[in-house]
Amino acid sequence: MTTNKHNWPDKDGFFGEYGGKFVPETLMHALEELEKTYNNFKDKPEFKEQFYKDLSEFVGRPSPLYFAERLTNHYGTGSIWLKREDLNHTGAHKINNTIGQILLAKYMGKERIIAETGAGQHGVATATVAARLGLECHIYMGAEDVQRQSLNVYRMKLLGAEVHSVESGSATLKDALNEALRDWVTNVDNTYYIIGSVTGPHPYPMIVRDFNSVVGEEVVAQSKDLFNDMPNAIVACVGGGSNAMGIFYPFIDIKETRLIGVEAGGEGVETGEHAAPLNDGTPGVLHGALSYLMQNDSGQVKATKSVSAGLDYPGVGPEHSLLKDSGRAEYVAVTDKAALKAFHEVSELEGIIPALETAHAFAYLDVLMKDFDSSANIIVNVSGRGDKDINTVAEIDGIKF
Repeated sequence: MTTNKHNWPDKDGFFGEYGGKFVPETLMHALEELEKTYNNFKDKPEFKEQFYKDLSEFVGRPSPLYFAERLTNHYGTGSIWLKREDLNHTGAHKINNTIGQILLAKYMGKERIIAETGAGQHGVATATVAARLGLECHIYMGAEDVQRQSLNVYRMKLLGAEVHSVESGSATLKDALNEALRDWVTNVDNTYYIIGSVTGPHPYPMIVRDFNSVVGEEVVAQSKDLFNDMPNAIVACVGGGSNAMGIFYPFIDIKETRLIGVEAGGEGVETGEHAAPLNDGTPGVLHGALSYLMQNDSGQVKATKSVSAGLDYPGVGPEHSLLKDSGRAEYVAVTDKAALKAFHEVSELEGIIPALETAHAFAYLDVLMKDFDSSANIIVNVSGRGDKDINTVAEIDGIKF
């Protein structure tokens, strides 16, 4: 678990000018309690031992760094490696963070767990760890996402969670997070809120990053073992940003490695019909933190559009905003059309059906691989598997079951 490597955030929860705690007074004590608990336990040997033991025995870590031979041959240059987070228990990177946060909830004596979810992977991971400890669990999910991610909704219910369909606003991830925050304000004394990305008020962006940085830590060691060097580039999709930040963070000081985040371009950034705040947004406050945000001239949040439920969010984690402004990471966007094309290509070339979120990262290889010669090593973070997206893609392809 990588912690405070760059002294980000500062004591007030800011990554440069981004971050902070813009929340009702009701939640300030809860956030301070959480920060204090995390700081007290994160470096204790018994806490770290339990965290890594659970990641190993329950999640199945480390996940492999796999050479994608047919995808490599498809591009005809460099070597493409896949960090297989899709092989984790529950099928995505989200379980890394929920394992860590459920330990914090246990230490804090909380008996009720809540979470928001978009694609459903964080909801499934939260329901999984709550079931493991016998805790009451409530998941908030936009009604639009409930429809397009029905498989994950049923998985959460099988695990004993109550799924609350949110009808307000665009009925997607933004609105689910709104409702989860309202629940937390009302039930703050007995409830632990497991935020699923590097978004929200401090200390959540820091906590989620630290727990998920196990991905990047493994990649550093695996790169040395497999090709005796650091990768030339790491590519990861970005919605709120937990999957990208988890793999980027241990590489921030490794300057020879390009860090490339891929946002959801929807119908194209130029059309305004997208979910790419780092490409077409301005700084603003959303869900308790200052970061890049899709907003109009009046500061109202714009509607988003993406074929991928997990990327369909108008904001982004504050540390990504700092990495964008500093130039340490590059942020690009790919369209729904390109992501769907990559979804099919990776499935057919590698026998790996990626999540639609991950398909955005794969799609950018069409552009990126032109920058490299045959000696380059490129890593794509396979943030999750695509079982959950089969119905969505089938419907787009005109296939009915």
